[in-house]
Amino acid sequence: SVSDEKQIVTIDGKEYDFVELEDGQQYLVKQLRSVNSKIANAKFDLDQLSAAQDMFSKMLIASMKESEEKSE
Repeated sequence: SVSDEKQIVTIDGKEYDFVELEDGQQYLVKQLRSVNSKIANAKFDLDQLSAAQDMFSKMLIASMKESEEKSE
């Protein structure tokens, strides 16, 4: 089971068993895991927003060209 397996944590290039860390160190590892997850999610969201921004910009440019062609 998962509880029987060691949770190895790499800190400054060295490996440690998570359960052998002090409470404060375990807390910091948990904080880092949470922050890293939020950073990954933020990058994922940023990719979506950047793609949407690009699409809307292209749509606006195409619409402006279409309007200009109609008015000529």
